[in-house]
Amino acid sequence: MSNLVPSPIQAEPSHPLQGILCAPGDKSISHRALILAALSAGCSNIQGLLTADDLTHTASALRQCGVSITLGATGTCVVEGVGLSGLCEPSNIIDLGNSGTAARLLMGVVASHSIHVTFTGDESLRGRPMARVAAPLMQMGASVTTARHGGMPVSIDGAITPIPITYRLPVPSAQIKSAVLLAGLNAPGKTTVIETLSTRDHTENLLRVFGAEVSIEAIGSESHIALVGQPELRAQDVIVPGDPSSAAFPLVGALITRDSKVTVQGVGVNERRAGLFQCLLEMGAELTIDSVETACGEPVANLTARTSSLKGIEVPAERAPSMIDEYPILAMAAACAHGATVMHGLGELRLKESDRLAAIVEGLRECGVETLVEEDSLTVVGAGPDNIPEGGGRIVTQHDHRIAMAFLTLGLAAKKAIIVDDGSMIASSYPGFVGDMSVLGASFSGSG
Repeated sequence: MSNLVPSPIQAEPSHPLQGILCAPGDKSISHRALILAALSAGCSNIQGLLTADDLTHTASALRQCGVSITLGATGTCVVEGVGLSGLCEPSNIIDLGNSGTAARLLMGVVASHSIHVTFTGDESLRGRPMARVAAPLMQMGASVTTARHGGMPVSIDGAITPIPITYRLPVPSAQIKSAVLLAGLNAPGKTTVIETLSTRDHTENLLRVFGAEVSIEAIGSESHIALVGQPELRAQDVIVPGDPSSAAFPLVGALITRDSKVTVQGVGVNERRAGLFQCLLEMGAELTIDSVETACGEPVANLTARTSSLKGIEVPAERAPSMIDEYPILAMAAACAHGATVMHGLGELRLKESDRLAAIVEGLRECGVETLVEEDSLTVVGAGPDNIPEGGGRIVTQHDHRIAMAFLTLGLAAKKAIIVDDGSMIASSYPGFVGDMSVLGASFSGSG
């Protein structure tokens, strides 16, 4: 990302947002669907796959390991699986761009295959922590070498005979959990991950869809997720739900922009991803959830948001795993609310594509919004419904797609236009963002 020419985008105070969108495919589920289809026997057909840079990198990495993948332009995908032991050793270093999900999940996959793989990425991804993923994989018999700072490049020699383990997560992380479970697929016996705070369970749901035996047992305050190794994974037809993290931007845009009403269809509403929606409802948002259905173990619904008078709330730390990617857009809603919103347990934001906590604070202050950070807690003092944020800031995105989209959304409701220094990285997760928002009535200018 950092090698691209910056593409600034300006968001101007907007006309009402009106209309209906279909949410882009869920990024987390798209990664997992590609990987499990690759490890299955037979031909899998995937519909609704996210067509974004991060998924292009995942598909490319799997192709380099011998998997045939055909990506269609509209989210269709055909994967010729090679089975659990069919991956081959790539001839070159695998570049994963900006995708932390691809990096951590593929580390788990490779760890239980007797091949050598080196992963790298762009400047942002190389700075993100990988040692905490490497630790359990080495317990399972893989040899893993990270860069001196604990990040990428990462070189892995997969275990010849993987060892099933019981691993207690040191931090709530669906990516670490998923890496261990994916490595456990090739290990004889039972691999167990213990978590004290529940994280997104897309991997567990899709493992079951593809034929693996996964059980979850509550023991005291902990969840024990157990996978029986060496299953016969079978090709599937998969429908990927819409991404709640992407749907959040037009929905919050409608809540904070006058006279607006926006519906986003086909959104995944897994309770472990619904923390933002819970917060918005507590803030007084007119947000309705209709037509709940199920696709591949995931609940899917249509969400409608109307302009609302929001109030500040306190968000507990234990909610963080269910909305870790949504704090930037929640902070924008908080900037337009009456009173202070206090968000606890945000330490993980410092380890995302950017230091998101710092980027949120610096950006809001540029826009005239009062903020306070105390350890891992962020307070945003809202301007209130009759005193909208000043805006007028130029936001340093730190090459972070969610920071860019969050501040562009705030710009629609501010007094003065907001400029983000670069919108090129938005393509990593929501390449249709500018077009979708513009169809609803948003006023953007620039080349992002």
